[in-house]
Amino acid sequence: MQIEFILYVADQEKSKYFYEELLSLKPVLHVPGMTEFQLSKTAKLGLMPENGIAKILGNNTPHPNTGNGIPRCELYLKVKNAKEYMERGIQLGAKLISPLQPRDWGNKVGYIADADGHVIAFAEEY
Repeated sequence: MQIEFILYVADQEKSKYFYEELLSLKPVLHVPGMTEFQLSKTAKLGLMPENGIAKILGNNTPHPNTGNGIPRCELYLKVKNAKEYMERGIQLGAKLISPLQPRDWGNKVGYIADADGHVIAFAEEY
């Protein structure tokens, strides 16, 4: 099974650059309307312009841009050096949501938000 998480973004090029630099990954696909990053053998992160998905969804849901900045889910990434990822994200313009610290569930986790308000958590074992 291949899993793909798709974030709806206001500016595909800006978001592509942000995630490319943040994750130190080149996209495996970058065409008008979709950018994809291979996170693991079975998981991809996709970036789709809000206006593109709005055309697909039609009038059956609110336009995605009406929900920008409202936390509804998070991208939770377990990495070896969460501090490094957090710092890089902030340097790239991400907003700090919660600093890297030990959490009750056994991970050390920090939270940032990208330009569209998507919450990104960087976690490591402690």
